[in-house]
Amino acid sequence: MEIQLQELIRQIKKDGVEAAEMQAENILAAAKAEAEKIISDAQAKADKILHDAKCENERVVKSGEDALRQAGRNLLISFRESVTRELQAIVGEHVNAVYSSDAFAKLVVNVVESWAAKPDAEDVSALLNSSDLAKLEESVLAELKAKMLGNITLKANDNFDGGFRITVNAGAYYDYSAESVADMLSNYLSPKISALLKEAE
Repeated sequence: MEIQLQELIRQIKKDGVEAAEMQAENILAAAKAEAEKIISDAQAKADKILHDAKCENERVVKSGEDALRQAGRNLLISFRESVTRELQAIVGEHVNAVYSSDAFAKLVVNVVESWAAKPDAEDVSALLNSSDLAKLEESVLAELKAKMLGNITLKANDNFDGGFRITVNAGAYYDYSAESVADMLSNYLSPKISALLKEAE
């Protein structure tokens, strides 16, 4: 009986230990699975944070590069506009200097003479602003008469500051005003300046 009791106790202990070991293994497996899930979730979050940070960094870098490119373009456009303004001012000063020199009367005579020489030019008029006309009328008319050009008239027109305009047969006029000549020369020179600036890019 005592042997059976001992056997029963041993069996109970054995069953209890096995059950405890099995329960411990289950708990350990569940804990291990939970730990692996926590590590996996943490790794996924870390990967997402790294990916988002990399994307944000790339966006910031690209945005910075785009801003630098735009600033460079704006600077170049501003520089070109500044050069064009300076060029127009310089050309305008030189044209005004020529138009206010003694050579101006000779220039008017030469241009009028060229237009008057055309076969269909019956009536040629030179339009000057009032102050230039007052200064040049006698000398220009005297030289034109000396060249036997009698179909020429000088007229006042204050729609422009300096220079002159030629009308032929009361039709369209040809503009040699200071502003028009300065614009024409600036437009001629601007593409050359632009080409030089493009070479410097």
